[in-house]
Amino acid sequence: MTKKSITEYLTNHKFFSGLSEDLLLLLCDSARSIEIEKGYVLFRHGEHANKFYIIRKGCVSVLIPAIMGPVLEIQTLCQDQVLGWSWLISPYQWHFQAKAEEDSILLEFDGTKILAQCEQETKYGYELLKRFAALMSQRLDASRQKMMDEWNPSGFA
Repeated sequence: MTKKSITEYLTNHKFFSGLSEDLLLLLCDSARSIEIEKGYVLFRHGEHANKFYIIRKGCVSVLIPAIMGPVLEIQTLCQDQVLGWSWLISPYQWHFQAKAEEDSILLEFDGTKILAQCEQETKYGYELLKRFAALMSQRLDASRQKMMDEWNPSGFA
């Protein structure tokens, strides 16, 4: 994708709608298109987080690794969905794992670059924090619901 097409895409993307032109430019300058193959792990729980993604094509599963046994799939995210919020919140470590469920194309954003600019321009940080806080809430609600569905111990609400 060219910078122009990334700008047009973000301008029309629900998650980023209403952002200032300056902030959209920062996001566009921090983005690049990547292709990943089915089975590729984008990030693992506990690793350093310095990116976020928008899925352009394909699907990516959000997982919680287990101490023993299989991982727990929380959600499968597909076209136009945003993936990753840990780059914005200290200690900047992934809280989940993400794996491509099929060959996929994503926009990858340099969270380190964006965060540095947010530190200088707090209005940018506040705008992004509001949006990513809602995303965190959605992911944590999905996690709680999935754990209740899967593990459902007696008396657990």
